[in-house]
Amino acid sequence: MAGLAARLREHGAQVRVCAPPDEDFARRLADAGVPLIPVGPSARELTRARPEPASLPQRAAGLIAGQLETLPAAAEGCDVLVATGPLPAAAGALSVAERLGVRAVSVTFQQLTVPSPHHPPLAYPGRPLPPEVTDHQALWDLDTRHTDALFGEALNTNRAAIGLPAVDHVRDYVVGGRPWVATDPVLDPLYERPGLDVVQTGAWILPDERPLPAELSAFLDAGAPPVYVGFGSMPLHASPDAARVVVEAVRAQGRRVVLARGWAGLSPVDGQDDCCVVGEVNQQALFGRVAAVVHHGGAGTTTTAARAGAPQVVVPQVADQPYWAGRVAELGIGAAHDGPTPAFDSLSAALETALAPGTRARAGALAGRVRADGAEVAARLLLDAHG
Repeated sequence: MAGLAARLREHGAQVRVCAPPDEDFARRLADAGVPLIPVGPSARELTRARPEPASLPQRAAGLIAGQLETLPAAAEGCDVLVATGPLPAAAGALSVAERLGVRAVSVTFQQLTVPSPHHPPLAYPGRPLPPEVTDHQALWDLDTRHTDALFGEALNTNRAAIGLPAVDHVRDYVVGGRPWVATDPVLDPLYERPGLDVVQTGAWILPDERPLPAELSAFLDAGAPPVYVGFGSMPLHASPDAARVVVEAVRAQGRRVVLARGWAGLSPVDGQDDCCVVGEVNQQALFGRVAAVVHHGGAGTTTTAARAGAPQVVVPQVADQPYWAGRVAELGIGAAHDGPTPAFDSLSAALETALAPGTRARAGALAGRVRADGAEVAARLLLDAHG
């Protein structure tokens, strides 16, 4: 979203971004010259909390209410509202646009939430998809029932409070007839979706001009390319010793380590000088200087590593991350770790695949095919619609 906001500003448009009130988000938007209008609870605190699945409808009601409380003033006078995020939050944002009579665009950063006969839906906590059902349409019908049961009452109660009629199906309301998918077509070729006019813009990338910290640059210069390990916004609840496991596995490959703290709070396992611990850094610059990238499989990290030509090991945790792990493996640009909990043996095997010369060659060849203009494409589509 920061990448799109920056492109719109370059074209002279005024932009407002509503997002959770986390310092990470505010800082990233500030770098793009865009103020953050805080909405809802902290995303970081939500990931730490590990609430019970039974509380999902209550939390959804809070997300929707937060959108309806903040967005009317933020969206007043705007030409278009771009909605993304968890289904209930997007439903709340789209309801505000509907109430104000503002054009709205629904965007996802992975295609798995857009119904298709070619893949199943994602499962919600506490509502697993029955393994004996293999018909994708039947699973999407079940997903309709699940999303309505989880979010329908909360959405329609809040819509009634602002004078809007009830919607029949929450997911269909959010997806609409012309959803946008902000992913790269090489990394994420679209599945067929009868009845939907899906727009694939390419990934929205914010060019990062920040220099690498002096300590990190010195570490990179002091030896062969290291392996980067970071899990972004994933707290790694099930892997309390993840830092030790990954550092030992990387060392066993004869490589040094750049360890990113992230929301998991990864920290040094000892005082050896073959490990450099970093906070928020310019991944676009860093990934071009590493031997491989070990990460959680977020859409942004996957795309950034692919653009840099860095082989990847994806240790997927939740949601769409297993999909991105599969895509990395299918393209031959890295390895998909089996499950969310890294162990020495399993991670070592994945690293052997990623560090093989053939993987590096394929990753380098693919890098030049990953588009960098997705945010520009999206910005033009938004601006051209309004002359």
